[in-house]
Amino acid sequence: MSWYYHNWVRPLLFLQDSERIHNRTLQGLALLSASPMLCRAMAGWFDVPGLPVEAFGLRFPNPVGLAAGMDKGAVAVPAWEAMGFGFSELGGVTRHGQPGNPEPRMFRAPGEEALLNRMGFNNPGADALAGRLEKWHAAGRWPAHPVGINLGKSKVTSLADAASDYAYSFGKLWGLADFFVVNVSSPNTPNLRQLQDKSALDEILAALQEVNAARRREAGPAGRLKPILVKVAPDLSFDALDDVVSLVGPRALDGLVATNTTIARPGTSDPVARIVYNETGGLSGRPVRERSTEVIRHLYRQTTGRVPIIGVGGISRVEDAWEKVLAGASLLQVYSALVYEGPSLPSVLVSGLRERLAGARWEQVVGQGR
Repeated sequence: MSWYYHNWVRPLLFLQDSERIHNRTLQGLALLSASPMLCRAMAGWFDVPGLPVEAFGLRFPNPVGLAAGMDKGAVAVPAWEAMGFGFSELGGVTRHGQPGNPEPRMFRAPGEEALLNRMGFNNPGADALAGRLEKWHAAGRWPAHPVGINLGKSKVTSLADAASDYAYSFGKLWGLADFFVVNVSSPNTPNLRQLQDKSALDEILAALQEVNAARRREAGPAGRLKPILVKVAPDLSFDALDDVVSLVGPRALDGLVATNTTIARPGTSDPVARIVYNETGGLSGRPVRERSTEVIRHLYRQTTGRVPIIGVGGISRVEDAWEKVLAGASLLQVYSALVYEGPSLPSVLVSGLRERLAGARWEQVVGQGR
């Protein structure tokens, strides 16, 4: 499958605009998701082995998940499980639906296995997303693997009102997903990254936990708090990362996601990459791999391994995934590598990780290379 994708499918896809083929792919997966028979066929085709992991009170069939940004509108929810992902993260979603930034806003640098985007949280909004998720639940098509939702701030909402914006989306979607990720690290919404400041982030997390407690009470005896995680930027200094870590205890954070896209631009001799790197936006893929791993290692040390970390950034090979696990990542996510490696990537990564474990327990190897 990987050979076929690399040599036949990918060259054809890369003849088309990056965002256009992304949307067409989602449309195809949405059609597939509507058919239980096709989803079963796809699951059988990829046949991803089991590698169970437990984190923040949830059980994951394997540690390789789909990162936020791929399915912002929850149009292909069943397909991600059928493809073999151990979990999926939908969104980012904002309180208000918004079109995002003007096109073109997504670019490929194939020689560097990188993507650059300035999408700007284009999404249908929390109310519309809730309606779609309710339909998947009602149809009995909800995945068996954990589903998370990435929460962003609406562009029209001021920084001063950010906490209420996040809280609205969280409250609206609370009963429809398994965990939530607070995204204050996207570079494509003006001034959003200022919300990584300790006092601003503390205000947002306080508002979310207030909603969390209220919804749990409303749910009755069977209710439980929803895990809340924070996604950090790779461009933060270690001191700034420590400020985020300092909120883990006081705000009962369940985990951290490291990292988002970067505004840094590495040196390159590739002529196409040079042109792409001159564009405004967040860079993902192989160029962010090393820094992402550094951030994971730092967060693991600072939390003494007490807080699960989802590692994301530049994972396209088993070696990349293993590197992040040894640095301290309990779970992993991919996005850009799907573009370059194709849909068999979850199977390749999980199979390779099982071989690397060599009989050891997953919990025994996490953080061992810190």
